[in-house]
Amino acid sequence: MYTVTHDGGLGAGLIDRRTALKTLLGFAVAVLLVYLLGAVVGWERAIERLRVARVEWVLVACGSTLLCLFAWAKTWQIVLERVGVTVAYRRLVVTFFAATFANYVTPMGQAGGEPFIAYILSRDTDATYEQALASVVVADLVRLLPFFTVGIAGLGYLLATAELTARIRPLAIALVGVAVALPLLVAVGWRFRARVRAGALRCLAPIAGRTDRFSVESVGDRIDRLYASIDLIAGSPRAILVAVGFAYVGWVLFALPLYFSGIALGAAVSIPLVCFLVPVTVIAGSTPLPGGIGAIEGTLLVLLPVLAGLTATDALAVTTIYRLTSYWFVIAVGGIATLWVVRRV
Repeated sequence: MYTVTHDGGLGAGLIDRRTALKTLLGFAVAVLLVYLLGAVVGWERAIERLRVARVEWVLVACGSTLLCLFAWAKTWQIVLERVGVTVAYRRLVVTFFAATFANYVTPMGQAGGEPFIAYILSRDTDATYEQALASVVVADLVRLLPFFTVGIAGLGYLLATAELTARIRPLAIALVGVAVALPLLVAVGWRFRARVRAGALRCLAPIAGRTDRFSVESVGDRIDRLYASIDLIAGSPRAILVAVGFAYVGWVLFALPLYFSGIALGAAVSIPLVCFLVPVTVIAGSTPLPGGIGAIEGTLLVLLPVLAGLTATDALAVTTIYRLTSYWFVIAVGGIATLWVVRRV
């Protein structure tokens, strides 16, 4: 995903040519998918609706996204402090914005961008790569707690107020499945971490024998340091509790742009429904395409008419504003932050 240069420069190490080409190709395919989705509904009618959108609510949605990132950066800072890495919040916010940018534009970033984010953090702070990766992994797990609880609460609302259609039932099952399977997988992986370590080293042994870039012993040492960092973080329940609080605040702010997008067009999307839709779109967005482009839009275009009673045109207009304020706005702000990080390192 990235290359580490001998001169230690972050700018040169953020992305190599192959990754850049994959990213550009991913964006091209994703944008084409979004265009085709809109073409089925009718871009002309949707654009007419967008022209009458209330700009103040679009700006409120952007502000909510921005505050969400600030809250999640605080979660990250709390976790980092537990591994002995003290970073000024003002500096860490910029790093977090840059890391989010990298996560949003990298293919498969939404599904597994943690190593990339840890790399950025380790290059921009005094944290070692293992400390950075441990903080990112734990912060991600902390942020998943609101994802599960809010999503299940939204599903409960749907079960209480409407019968699930055939198209929605698989998404509801997927949400419940992830909510149950992922914590269980994490718990089992941690309980048998020695076996996980041994298995990983066995898989890497044949590769290590053919290259001088790493050895089985060095990888084992890095895994041990990673486990030690996670143990250190887990040893402070009070700090984790505070981090969870900021994670919940961040998730509320993360979900609200969909609600504000509806208000901007006078197309109501209730808060309980938003609680279900946003976690579902996060699951749908775990695709090889950058930022889940295409998958998230397609999911909302299917669900908004069914669950919120919107017309197809309003669904497309609401989805467009939502993605502009929750994704493309982050790309713009995160891109500026990335340039800043590259400049200051």
